[in-house]
Amino acid sequence: MGIDLVAGGKSKRTKRTAPKSDDIYLKLLVKLYRFLVRRTGSKFNAVILKRLFMSKVNKPPLSLSRLVRYMDGKEGKIAVVVGTVTDDLRVYEVPCLKVTALRFTERARARIEKAGGECLTFDQLALRAPLGQNTEWKIPGESINVENETGECNKVLLRGPKNAREAVKHLARLLVCHTATPNLMYGQRDGNLRGPEEEGTAERVERNLTCERKLGLTHWTSV
Repeated sequence: MGIDLVAGGKSKRTKRTAPKSDDIYLKLLVKLYRFLVRRTGSKFNAVILKRLFMSKVNKPPLSLSRLVRYMDGKEGKIAVVVGTVTDDLRVYEVPCLKVTALRFTERARARIEKAGGECLTFDQLALRAPLGQNTEWKIPGESINVENETGECNKVLLRGPKNAREAVKHLARLLVCHTATPNLMYGQRDGNLRGPEEEGTAERVERNLTCERKLGLTHWTSV
């Protein structure tokens, strides 16, 4: 025999059901893909909708060099990136690519179009492939294979370098020796410290670093 929970019970699972951004164009995309998920039941559209909800940190940019490497041997398919596609000067030759993304930098768009490729928006993709046909999922995630409606496994989810941000380089991790040296003025506003206070702050930070070195928790290296 069950019991009646107050308010039907409370779920501790929290996940986004809408984007936090006030961008009206992003909200229009969410409205479009909500409709496609509801009317088509496509896994491709469901994943795109979930990625549109994510924060900026969880939508890292994808460089042109990675995009070229991932699309090697997949000619004729459309690469889909829920994020920004940026240029990479280390790539000298850009093949003909069809790419769908939330945003392209100016140079990345110019190089793709110069090579005979296309830079598509998500509303254009919805018209061309409402079920995600003939697409290659270059969405900033670990490698995941997703079967389409015919049972063929032709879609791959890939996440860009999420931890390549400058902020992550300063996060101390136990027993890992690649943490960058923190700024001595971290957490202090410029010009707030004068004279002995500034010297005391620097000495305190240096003392803390010395203690951590002796304990062997982290090995600090120069930036």
